[in-house]
Amino acid sequence: MSLNDDLTAVQRCLDDLVRSVSRLEQRVGAGGLEIRRVRTDADHLRESLALLRETAPEERSRPEMVPVPDVPYNSALWSDVDDEGLGARDRHAP
Repeated sequence: MSLNDDLTAVQRCLDDLVRSVSRLEQRVGAGGLEIRRVRTDADHLRESLALLRETAPEERSRPEMVPVPDVPYNSALWSDVDDEGLGARDRHAP
């Protein structure tokens, strides 16, 4: 997984957490100290994730892979080239 995928997964989990805390608030009431602390902690996590997303390094894209066939190259491609270190085919080496 890429960094962006991981950050998105964490964002989804935090969104689920916030929805769950909201449902919990409806059941137990929003006035208690405990539920306010849970709400505040969830909000802090969301803010921290937003900061992390802003400062996260950009991912480098991978270079495109170019398939190389296993079949031999057409010999006509090499008809007018010099053999490395040996010179041209029609001349003798010094």
